[in-house]
Amino acid sequence: MQDKPAPAGVPSIAARLDRLPWSRWHWRVVIALGVAWVLDGLEVTLVGSIGAVLERSDTLGLTPLQIGWSGSLYIGGAIVGALFFGRLTDTLGRKKLFLATLMVYAAATLATALAPNFAFFGVCRLLTGFGIGGEYAAINSAIDELIPARVRGRVNLGINGSFWIGAALGAAASLVLLDPRVLGPVWGWRGGFALGALLALAIVLVRRQVPESPRWLQAHGRGDAARRIVERIEAEVAAEHGMLPAADAAARGNAVLRPGVREMIGLLLNRYRRRSVVALALMLSQAFFYNAIFFTYALVLTHFNGVAENRVALYIFPFALGNVLGPLLLGPCFDRLGRRRMIALTYIAAGIGLSLTGVAFVAGWLDALRQALCWSAVFFFASAAASSAYLTISEVFPLQMRAFAISVFYALGTGAGGFVAPLLFGWLVATGSREAVAGGYALGAGLVIAAGLLALRHGVDAERKPLEDVASLA
Repeated sequence: MQDKPAPAGVPSIAARLDRLPWSRWHWRVVIALGVAWVLDGLEVTLVGSIGAVLERSDTLGLTPLQIGWSGSLYIGGAIVGALFFGRLTDTLGRKKLFLATLMVYAAATLATALAPNFAFFGVCRLLTGFGIGGEYAAINSAIDELIPARVRGRVNLGINGSFWIGAALGAAASLVLLDPRVLGPVWGWRGGFALGALLALAIVLVRRQVPESPRWLQAHGRGDAARRIVERIEAEVAAEHGMLPAADAAARGNAVLRPGVREMIGLLLNRYRRRSVVALALMLSQAFFYNAIFFTYALVLTHFNGVAENRVALYIFPFALGNVLGPLLLGPCFDRLGRRRMIALTYIAAGIGLSLTGVAFVAGWLDALRQALCWSAVFFFASAAASSAYLTISEVFPLQMRAFAISVFYALGTGAGGFVAPLLFGWLVATGSREAVAGGYALGAGLVIAAGLLALRHGVDAERKPLEDVASLA
């Protein structure tokens, strides 16, 4: 699967895209595609914030275990969606799929607002996750193929960190909608899900303006269409910045190859085996780490810190702030200091921080506010770490199998880590034992520290390199 060089003296599609200065066109791409993480954050936070409300007899009357199940069903749907849409993204194109997955999400989350019982609610959470999982495969591949190599790390991390903008929106929405003076607990949780569906439908209109990936078009033998898109992008950027810098005529292009599933699995297990091990470790550990904490944070605050169910969302704001600032402030370091160093730093720092939080939690030193502030500090690093897992997978494998690779490692990592974590922590919280919950924290901390050390030893120095060159290094 070697890339085919462009003809002598002719810049490749990749070189022309990578040399573009940052522009309003790039901002539109980031906003239109990055909303996937905003929506995911909105969904997850709504469930976390209203978890205690859904236990009420006048809502759905769920048990803590059922709330944990709803989180796991959402993750399970995301796993299936990633696998299903990931292959289609490589076959049919990035644009068709990032429009289709958003429509699936919108329909499913609107149906969630109408749920009469746990069975219906669970199915809707499964289908909502199905759409979000497809988003991860389609969006991560498209973003990296449209963003210049010199800033790919910070942009990718910043976009993944936008999950927490959605988290803040979800928290704010739950505070307002659960207020008895607005909709109140009985109807407010339904309004929150309906709001997410309306936001998704609005974003569909914006995404229609984002072009197909020229890199994908070229790799599928549609070079003329790819060149026309690049010419339009260049004209728009030139209108903003003036004459564009020259592109490197020696940069690589993409071979016209369409490997089958069996061939791609063989490549992951053989030629890219070391990268596959690192990718799986990063994805699995961050999935367990995040989903363990976030899907049950409302239960921890209400069961152990005595927070009223309609005030839980207040404590998401410091938590979300740390998660947003981490990728934004640390993101440039991934391009300047390198991938391996920064991945290791963020993973290990997050693990140490969660371990210390667990000790303080058992000792009874943390009230609700201190608990939220500790989580904020821990996830300052964990957010950048989790984002770097998606960055790693989306840039170290060839274009022809990029979305497939993202979907496979998302499914494996999230299946092993994300699906189990909400159930496990729902059970740990239900025991009423601080020591049991802290034991879960220790497990999550150990996983991310081990993954960070593995990335430091076997990761890829992909910073500031064209995607085509990174894939050829193996």
